[in-house]
Amino acid sequence: MPATTKTEARQTTVQNPESPVSQLADLILTQAVRDRASDVHVDPEPRALRIRFRVDGVLYDIAPPPKHLHPFIVSRVKVMGNMDIADSRVPQDGHFQLTVDNRVIEARVSTMPTIHGENVAVRLLDSQEMNIPLEGLGLPALMMPQVQKLIRRPHGLLVVTGPTGSGKSTTLYAMLSKARSPERHIITVEDPVERRLEQVTQIQVNEKAGLSFAGALRNVLRQDPPDALMVGEIRDNETAQLAIRATLTGHLVFSTVHTNDAPGAVTRLINIAVEPFLLSSSLIAAIGQRLARKVCAECRTSTPVPAAMRKRLAAAGVSPPPALPRGRGCTHCRQTGYRGRVAVFELMDVTPAVADLILTGATTARIRTQALRDGMTSLFEDGLRKVADGVTSLEEVFRIAEIEESQGTPRQPLELEESPP
Repeated sequence: MPATTKTEARQTTVQNPESPVSQLADLILTQAVRDRASDVHVDPEPRALRIRFRVDGVLYDIAPPPKHLHPFIVSRVKVMGNMDIADSRVPQDGHFQLTVDNRVIEARVSTMPTIHGENVAVRLLDSQEMNIPLEGLGLPALMMPQVQKLIRRPHGLLVVTGPTGSGKSTTLYAMLSKARSPERHIITVEDPVERRLEQVTQIQVNEKAGLSFAGALRNVLRQDPPDALMVGEIRDNETAQLAIRATLTGHLVFSTVHTNDAPGAVTRLINIAVEPFLLSSSLIAAIGQRLARKVCAECRTSTPVPAAMRKRLAAAGVSPPPALPRGRGCTHCRQTGYRGRVAVFELMDVTPAVADLILTGATTARIRTQALRDGMTSLFEDGLRKVADGVTSLEEVFRIAEIEESQGTPRQPLELEESPP
């Protein structure tokens, strides 16, 4: 059969939602949602097809369908995402919605050509899971008043940093929900709009139609200027310049950048050509965050701290108790000992001393040292507090944060009390 005829036949099959391959693709996505997966990966290999779910930040293999169904599954997902199924030579992006158990799930699709065929990654966003109040995020008790004060500021730039999938959007939505009121005009520019908020004007970026972050921002600032503005992500110089300009003309701007920690936001913004003197006068704070897996409540137990780990903690000035929480592993948590995730935070307030370092082009390490002197709690320290509360494990804290973060700065020794069994 000629190649064009094969493509046409496949297109006819995958466009029919009642066809077996369409039902198979729907079943895979439905099972991913029910398994609490944040991502689905369809990876072609030389002799097999590999399908994996990312649950609580870790990838798990599921029983794959036969390899010959790979092009049909890819095409079905591309049809759902309104993408071109006839072109498999270039990367493509799309999105769609699906409803599972009366929950509306936003799906972002990305395809990539590989030597064995097209790879597909689907990010699943559950708007219900993003509906978390500010008090429910897991912010440390000392940090909560700082954040509440920041979102009431009349102007300035507040950025949330962290890798993809670290919960930055959830944090932004929680802050916006706290900041909104009938007296405040709040606008968001997002790609995509992941959660609908009342009393907030939300704009969906559409690159194909010519509406970019920068283009939307320019038009927003021409209208009746908002009291607060949320930019989904600062990706380039033009978006950064417009966000900075908004803060300097009396607006409060929330946004995200991809960096390893809160002080790294300064270096990232300067690298995309934001002038240090503008950044030092506009940036009010940076919040760094990661997601750590929570110890499974069904099989939670206590275990002694290994000698090697105790030595590492002692070098960082941490005195752990004799035993700390651990999950034994059960059917409830897929034998991993973990179920669900909790956010771990650090908040860098831009104090006068930090602003002076930004102005002089100081390194990230110097800015971090000064921020710690000014009272910043590091990701590592917040993680240890959550270990002491029995929420997560030491292994998870070491996985998401570096122990060296708390070294080299004079601080009080951190003593952890044993969590209840």
